[in-house]
Amino acid sequence: MSSRSLKELMDRLVDMRRLADKPKVGEKAGTFSSYDRRSYYDNQKMCYVDWAANDDNAGFIREEGIESVAVELEGPGVIWRIWSAKPQQGKMNIYFDGEEEASYTRPFKHFFEQPTENVSPAGFPSLMPKLSGGYTSFLPIPFEKSIKITFSEDWGEYYHFTYGLYPDEILPSFQEVISKEGLIQLAEVDRVLYSRGDRYKKEAISESFVLDKETHCVLDKKESGALVYLGVQLEHESYPTDVLKRILREVLLTIYWDEEEVPAVCVPLGDFFGSSPGYNLFKTLPIGMTEKRLYSNWFMPYSKGVKIELINEGTEKIPLIFTYGIEELNKDQAEECLRFHAKWHNGDFQQLNQHEFAEGGQRWPDWPLLLTEGTGRFCGVHMHILDTWTSPKEDSQQWWYGQDNQKTIDWWWGEGDEKFFVDGEKFPSTFGTGSEDYIGYAWAAEPPFALFDSPYATQSLMPVDGNGHTSVLRVQICDNVPFFTSFEGFIEKYKADTWGQSNQCIYEVTPFWYQEKGRNDCYQRMPKETYIKNIE
Repeated sequence: MSSRSLKELMDRLVDMRRLADKPKVGEKAGTFSSYDRRSYYDNQKMCYVDWAANDDNAGFIREEGIESVAVELEGPGVIWRIWSAKPQQGKMNIYFDGEEEASYTRPFKHFFEQPTENVSPAGFPSLMPKLSGGYTSFLPIPFEKSIKITFSEDWGEYYHFTYGLYPDEILPSFQEVISKEGLIQLAEVDRVLYSRGDRYKKEAISESFVLDKETHCVLDKKESGALVYLGVQLEHESYPTDVLKRILREVLLTIYWDEEEVPAVCVPLGDFFGSSPGYNLFKTLPIGMTEKRLYSNWFMPYSKGVKIELINEGTEKIPLIFTYGIEELNKDQAEECLRFHAKWHNGDFQQLNQHEFAEGGQRWPDWPLLLTEGTGRFCGVHMHILDTWTSPKEDSQQWWYGQDNQKTIDWWWGEGDEKFFVDGEKFPSTFGTGSEDYIGYAWAAEPPFALFDSPYATQSLMPVDGNGHTSVLRVQICDNVPFFTSFEGFIEKYKADTWGQSNQCIYEVTPFWYQEKGRNDCYQRMPKETYIKNIE
């Protein structure tokens, strides 16, 4: 077994190179949540039961006396992410390694605001942000043999605990994490996350050109290495808004690894960099849009070469500066690495029986994010949602459309839970509580519909009344999901593409993942008309 230092544990919060490492035998990830326990898989009948059940605020594994068990795991492992929409004063209790008495206990709300008495309130704003109603913590909680987490009465509503299991590792203890030394290291990590963004360096290689209606090969190398940076500068302020929207959808970015004929990356330019439609400012750890340029910090190794193309499917002539940074990586090292992937689609069920996913089918309302086979790591998704409706004639008592059961129209798009099936699971090891909960915010982003960004999640676009385009992004770095034979990621979509008389709810997504070399066959390039029809 390998021993991990406290610093190595902290580094996983910011180190994107590890995403290209093949998962080790026994490595696993998942999420415990308060999802509605009426949803289950019937092993005898081999079918899904109440799959659309939606009372997701207070589901548990079981009750133990006056405590409710939320998490129970055998280690070694780490709880990487804790989220809640409504933490209250009831206690969260953590039992490490078979303890009869919890060695860490704290009011659930206090955990997010001040995880120990040795930390000032809200001491780690980047590690533990509050995003438009959602409380999120990426303070790592390692354990050696086992962990059990319970809640006492009046703990609140809604929870996620996202974990990783590492059977061949000796991890530092949670007491080390919250020691003086550990808290100092957490403060340093928080600074790194605060300064996230464009990692442009002067030694990066830049090319200026006008992208006409053509395929422009930006890079074609026949050797091993790793892309560590991509940047695109556009004269974005000089274009009318509608033209800029079209440019960022009509220009495709494609990347081929190791002389493969099928690209591992095939995404409209704006969507690849994490927002759509248009040029919307935000910064996450791996990707973002700044006043200066679009940037990507993903670590992307290759052993036999890399080819990057920009394909202009529109009529606009586009002056731009394309920048890339490469690190040396010998061929043997690169051969052992997973390859980076990103593919845009608007609901591709691939080989699945789509009838089961239609309304009335046993898998409704599951909608696909990523379906792939092989070995790899799922690292998050960008979602563009076009949610439009005819405004109701009646006035609401509160805000624009009212709240809760007094709404004049049920406009909300994101009620759906994320469900990740790993390596052929019948029941998903990740089962969430709502689309906005997966991103990290809460309460349907009720008015005032805040925009936000953070190291691992952002909502970079949403109208002030919610009626129109929404762009959200969640990246999973320390909490990536390893898989060995397959990954099937879904998010529930309760609203049809068209609903009511003249309303629509359209999903378009770009998943980000790493996969073994030569597995580029899922999600083919879409026709131009598909890319651009939902951006106006």
